[in-house]
Amino acid sequence: MSVPKDPQASVLPEPTPFVEISRADWAALGTNTATPLTEAELNQIRGLGDFLDLQEVADVFLPLSRLLNLYVQQTQALHEASSQFLGERAKKVPFVIGIAGSVAVGKSTVSRLLKELLSRWDGTPKVALVTTDGFLYPNAELERRGIMTRKGFPESYDRLALIKFVADIKSGEPAVSAPVYSHLVYDIVPGESIVVESPDVLIIEGLNVLQPPSAGQEVSLSDYFDFKIYVDAETENITEWFLDRFRQLRESAFTDPQSYFHRYAEVPFEAALETAKLIWSTINLPNLRENILPTRGRANLVLRKGVNHRVDSVLLRKL
Repeated sequence: MSVPKDPQASVLPEPTPFVEISRADWAALGTNTATPLTEAELNQIRGLGDFLDLQEVADVFLPLSRLLNLYVQQTQALHEASSQFLGERAKKVPFVIGIAGSVAVGKSTVSRLLKELLSRWDGTPKVALVTTDGFLYPNAELERRGIMTRKGFPESYDRLALIKFVADIKSGEPAVSAPVYSHLVYDIVPGESIVVESPDVLIIEGLNVLQPPSAGQEVSLSDYFDFKIYVDAETENITEWFLDRFRQLRESAFTDPQSYFHRYAEVPFEAALETAKLIWSTINLPNLRENILPTRGRANLVLRKGVNHRVDSVLLRKL
C-alpha cells in the first residue's frame, strides 16, 4: 500500500538570481559612514510627491552609493589590467548605471540622489545624469507616426540615437551631446542639447532602459550598462502616487500658461482627476505591465518600496 505524499513536500522554492536583504540588514552596511547631505540639499533633490529624508538616505542610499563606488573602482582596475595585458594604452571609460522603473515610482529622485552621493566618494568625483526623455521623438513626429498616445512606450524613443549616445560615452569620446526635453511644454526643445564630458560615472534614467534588443537589433541600451537598478513598488501604490502627483502639479506647474497641461488647471478638479485616471489606465499602466515590469529581472539591484516611498528591502543579484 503506497502512502500519499505530502503535496507541500514536493514544492521547491522558485529559483531566483537575487538575494533579498531586509532594510535593517541593508542599513547596517552603512552605519560607519556619516550622511554627507543636509536637509536643504535633500529639498533640491526630492521629486514632487516623493518621500525622502535623512534617515532614508542613511539607511538605504548611503550603503548603495558605497557599493556602487566599489563596483566603479573594481571595474576601473579590471579595465586597466586588461589594457596592460593587451598592450594597449588605457583610455578612461566611464562607469554607466541604468535606472529603470514606472512613471511616478520615484526613479528620478533616486537618480539625482545617487548622483550627489557618488560624487562625494573618492574615485568618482565627476558624475553625470541623463534622462532618456531627451531621446523621445518630438511630438510632431509622434503625431505623424500615430503613436502620440503611446508616448513613453519603447517605440516612442529614437532608440538608435540613444544607443549611439551611450556607445560613444562608453568608448571614451571626450564630449557627447544629448537632446533636451521640457516637461513644461511636454516636448523636445529645438536646438538645445546637453554635453557630457568624460565623467567618472554616467547615470542613465528612464522607463525602458533595461529593455532587451528589439527586433532586428543585435544590441540593446542595457548592454552598455555596468550596473542596472530597478525601482519597484506595488502597482496600487504607484497608481496612488501618480494621482497624488497629478493633484500637486495641477496646483503648481500646470498653472503656468505655457504648460502643455495648463488646461487641467482650469477645468473643475473632479474632471481633471478623471482625466488623470484615464491617462494612467490607458497609457502608463499598460506600459508598466507590458514593457517596464518585465525588465525587473534584468537588474543587478532592485529597490522595493512600500507605502510613502520608503524602501522596505533590497534585492541584489547573486555574483
